[in-house]
Amino acid sequence: MSGRRDFGFVEWFRPGEHDRVLRAVDGMVDLGARFIRTHLSWATYHTPDGAAWYDWLIPTLSKKLTLLPCIHYTPPSLSRTNRSSGPPRRLGDFADFVDHILTRYGTHFEHIELWNEPNNLLDWDWREDQEWWLFSEMVGAATWWARKRGWKPVLGGPCPFDPHWLSLMGERGVLQTVDAVGFHAFPRTWDSEAGGWLGYDAHLQTMRSVLDRYNPAAQIWITEAGYSTWRNDEIEQVGRFREALSAPADRMYWYGWQDIPTDVPVQEGAYFDPRHYHLGVTDTAGRPKLLHRVLRSGGLDTWGKQRPAAGPRIVRPKAPVAIFGGAGFVGANLADSLMRDGNDVIVFDNLSRPGVERNLRWLASAHGGRLLFTPGDIRDPQAVSAVVREASGIFHLAAQVAVTSSLTDPQDDFGINAQGTLTILEAMRRSAPETPLVFASTNKVYGSLTDLDVIERRDRYELPAGHRLEQGINEHQPLAFCTPYGCSKGVADQYVLDFAHSFGLRTAVLRKSCIYGPRQFGTEDQGWLAHFVIRALRNETICIYGDGKQVRDVLHVSDAVAAYRQALEQIDTVRGEAFNLGGGMSNAISLRQALAEIARIGGQPPAVTYAPARTGDQLLFVSDTGKLRAATGWEPNIGWRDGLRKLADWLTQDLALPVRQSRPTRRSVPA
Repeated sequence: MSGRRDFGFVEWFRPGEHDRVLRAVDGMVDLGARFIRTHLSWATYHTPDGAAWYDWLIPTLSKKLTLLPCIHYTPPSLSRTNRSSGPPRRLGDFADFVDHILTRYGTHFEHIELWNEPNNLLDWDWREDQEWWLFSEMVGAATWWARKRGWKPVLGGPCPFDPHWLSLMGERGVLQTVDAVGFHAFPRTWDSEAGGWLGYDAHLQTMRSVLDRYNPAAQIWITEAGYSTWRNDEIEQVGRFREALSAPADRMYWYGWQDIPTDVPVQEGAYFDPRHYHLGVTDTAGRPKLLHRVLRSGGLDTWGKQRPAAGPRIVRPKAPVAIFGGAGFVGANLADSLMRDGNDVIVFDNLSRPGVERNLRWLASAHGGRLLFTPGDIRDPQAVSAVVREASGIFHLAAQVAVTSSLTDPQDDFGINAQGTLTILEAMRRSAPETPLVFASTNKVYGSLTDLDVIERRDRYELPAGHRLEQGINEHQPLAFCTPYGCSKGVADQYVLDFAHSFGLRTAVLRKSCIYGPRQFGTEDQGWLAHFVIRALRNETICIYGDGKQVRDVLHVSDAVAAYRQALEQIDTVRGEAFNLGGGMSNAISLRQALAEIARIGGQPPAVTYAPARTGDQLLFVSDTGKLRAATGWEPNIGWRDGLRKLADWLTQDLALPVRQSRPTRRSVPA
């Protein structure tokens, strides 16, 4: 974090969120934050458990971060409107409460902020105080008293910025009693870049000119700056953070740490607005967004320099190939292969999946101007159409990829996998009907395959000798969508095929099994083979869901890339058809066999625990790839043992993972 200005986070905590507070504070510190701004609600404090909550919260926050408490919200019983946004009936009550807070908690902070967004109707009901006489008297008395007692008052920032309101506070004597004044900015979230938002430099220069007239010593603090990712554009959030951090202010607080669940009311009387709920650097489950990952890696200073320029070039000798999801595991390997062969490639990606920003930087450093990075989300018709019109060919690999995530948020899963695919197809139908497309489907469209007559062996499940599927599952297997993920991918699969038949598009589907290889940052939810290797190399325990005898045919990513490229090159042969893509019987292994091979690579068995099988998990899936081989001549070249060793070597070098050291293993026997 060296060489960068200090920053902080804004986070409003609700009573009872003890665990969330502790996780948030540790997370903020881990990212290099020094400050935290949170509200100390006057209204909440006067609830039965309010004082006890703040007795715990204030010391907890101040242990690891410099705390700025924001005192606002009138207790309804004291309010002129019987709501927390109303002015108190007795204006001196606010100063009395500030005095009480300074006495009770003052050892935990140096600055104290008085009120929040006074020109926002939801925080201060200016209908009761249209010329802000009540506010001026209430806050002026509190700032004067706080300063007299030895603390440094901060005047809450208006939102949107209003220099006339700020001048009014100077005319009324409020500015003369404060040490800093807050400034709020949410460009491209609430402020219009074409209208009210003029940029940090312009607004802060205006603010400075007002302060210089009344209190030249007062600092300017950006007490709230943020960008909501409700449109799934996490890349934009990174850029907006960099803008705020480099703005000419004395301190910057980023709003906020964590997305808010949609069942939580944001403000009293506020209508539902999705922008309120996606301002965090982590989502509602605490999973890091792109900005979190960039800060965590210390890469913010170099992000702008390393990030490829977005947008297609106007003139090029040959139209580029487009890869939706091109910064992902398979997409990055595919893009690399195409560019090594002299193709320009449009990589379209929202960089929402952890690790993909590393893939993008790798592609940029390896291929320079051949890479045409276009940040975007496949649910955005305008962004998708712009890419489709430029492309000579399209690979659609963008997806929500985890069954577990689909069970947690099936609506988001459907929006990405089904609606996003239809958005691409509609763009092609309208503006590029001759452009070929190959879609990455999944073996999950065949369901859990519970009707297969499998035999249980010591370390794997098998089909009996002479079984009708002895070469694996072929494309005649009935579709049986299972889990929201299987449904959303299955819907997309069928739409891609139908648009070939109904509208004559040149599209084809590859239903992939388990792909593995370099640039795969596997997790417990997706990319299991890489996940196993990563955990083993880090001497971490691997959790097996089920008995570990489940069988999959694994395919090295270089072989998968070859299949995608051959399908696109021979699109008129394969159009309107679905093909299974996997390693086949020669690369069919169980989880236990994979663990045994990892043990041979690492020198000893990894530690393993077992848990109940997960919803929709197939006991056995092996692709019969005969149809694809017959249509295109494709053949896999890398056996699974060689491929697994190559993956382990790449992970050891590229992720700087340690070589395994001897230690006792821990195992628990499955029930």
